Amino acid sequence: MDYPGRLIKIGEDDAAIVQALRRQLGLMMGGDSDPVARLDPKGTVFDAGMKRVVKLFQARHVDSAGRPLKQDGEIGALTWGAIFGTESVPASADAGTDLLARVLAVAAGEEEKEVREVPMNSNRGPDVEKYLARVGAPGGLPWCCAFVYYCFDEASKALGRTGNPMVRTAGCLDHWNKAVAKGATRIPAAAATADPARLAPGMIFIMDHGRGAGHTGLVESISAGILATIEGNTDASRTREGGGVYRLARKVGEINKGFIDYGPLG
Repeated sequence: MDYPGRLIKIGEDDAAIVQALRRQLGLMMGGDSDPVARLDPKGTVFDAGMKRVVKLFQARHVDSAGRPLKQDGEIGALTWGAIFGTESVPASADAGTDLLARVLAVAAGEEEKEVREVPMNSNRGPDVEKYLARVGAPGGLPWCCAFVYYCFDEASKALGRTGNPMVRTAGCLDHWNKAVAKGATRIPAAAATADPARLAPGMIFIMDHGRGAGHTGLVESISAGILATIEGNTDASRTREGGGVYRLARKVGEINKGFIDYGPLG
């Protein structure tokens, strides 16, 4: 059964979905031999007992990237993929427009160059300062958003466009606030978590770390609720103050602000 594009939780009114989940959870959790995980496979109500079994399933299983599932008793794309298989959740690797495809090609080229801060943890270095200069910012500032702007700028020039559609800023949250005025579409975090099929390669993710701090990067592909990303000012720890350009994997649910889509302008 394919993921229906929304969170499934207590009160779900689609009896067929609830029954299919009960049946599959029973098979995967050994309900016949484990009373704690037992569910009536003919039941059609997502009740407190079913939520308890879903939480138990989440505690015992991992997502498609091998990471622990969130133990909330609700079934989003990651838990659904763990229950029914990753092929039941939409995946996408097609940027959809020439602009976004070129943006990702530029970002991939920077990642392949192994761009790193010089010295490390300084927010400086020839490439870093090149990114910051594109948004009119001095060296030494956080540069994840400047990296994304640089990728859009280089892609726009390569395609002979008269301008870069992205907001010219080094601020992740400033970008989020101004994107709609530039003609971009915003997808809030809750909507993306409920239905990752709304996301596509070439979109920009925005994370809010509080007190005006944030982090951003490019979505390269999506599979079963896992984002493959290309990001600047990060590293394998997936922090917002890392020392280079890296390819990383993130859960859609990690992105707590949302996504920006310049596809309609491409």
